[in-house]
Amino acid sequence: MTAVARAFSRVFLSTSGEFDVLKQLALLCGAAVLVFLLMQTYGIDLSPGFF
Repeated sequence: MTAVARAFSRVFLSTSGEFDVLKQLALLCGAAVLVFLLMQTYGIDLSPGFF
């Protein structure tokens, strides 16, 4: 968990200008896609028998 927190702090605290905005936007989009996928699979039985 500490490694994840350090990675996030490196992403948000670096000062390289416009590239940081793109990294933050990509991180936000990735989080949105993850939440979307979790919402779509809510209630579906994803046990091994499903596959």
